[in-house]
Amino acid sequence: MTSPILVTGGTGTLGGHVVPLLRASGHDVRILTRHARPAANGVEYVTGDLLKGEGVEAAVDGAETVLHLAGGPKADDEATRALVRAASRAGVRHLLYISVIGADQVPLAWMRTKLESERAVADSGIPWTTLRAAQFHDLALAMVEKMAKLPVFPVPGGLRLQPVDSREVAARLAELTLGAPSGPVPDLTGPNLYDLAALARPYLRLRGRRRPMLPVRIPGKAGRAYRAGANLTPAGAEAGKRTWEEFLGEKLGQVSAESRRPPGGRHDLTDIS
Repeated sequence: MTSPILVTGGTGTLGGHVVPLLRASGHDVRILTRHARPAANGVEYVTGDLLKGEGVEAAVDGAETVLHLAGGPKADDEATRALVRAASRAGVRHLLYISVIGADQVPLAWMRTKLESERAVADSGIPWTTLRAAQFHDLALAMVEKMAKLPVFPVPGGLRLQPVDSREVAARLAELTLGAPSGPVPDLTGPNLYDLAALARPYLRLRGRRRPMLPVRIPGKAGRAYRAGANLTPAGAEAGKRTWEEFLGEKLGQVSAESRRPPGGRHDLTDIS
């Protein structure tokens, strides 16, 4: 019998893509989740909470590989340290972490927690792999949707993004999980660079909306970092192939088709946002 691969955050956007890939490779998967679920199709669920320290020992027990995807707006570093302590005691042989490009460059609190998480993994004594990725298309869409609800669409000057498809990140993570510990690997970003106006235009066009765009300035050190491109691809990064426009066409096309279904009709749309 082979040991299961433990995945934290396995029920989220990224986990929803990674777990089937790991299962397709023939591995059993264990997911640490805050909400109890029955085991199914080679996936076991362990109820626990990294921040509260609940269920973590049981989750890592017998697992030789741990893929840490769980994250939130704050305290990611505390959660990661709790996982590292339990994984070290359990004799885990490979610890993988997904971080974000610019974690060591952009002076925002949540970026600092990502950087501290990276350091906790690297200092754990466990063989490790860390992948930094750009913002997912899903996150860029949520941001654009929120701003498009305003009568005027704000465009932060100097803010540029290289959104990447979460499925391409998942494929890379699955590859890394099944491979040997590699330390820091090349960052993964999307194929194209956009300012916020360029992200918004195809969205508004597909939605049949118009919004005047208003340039705004991001203040402080964070604004200077974004204007300097601290969140963008460093030299040597790898780029995905799926573009923002392709993602939008698929995502909004699905939403449009769903909205045309008669009331009470079947709803099979998978929400990846």
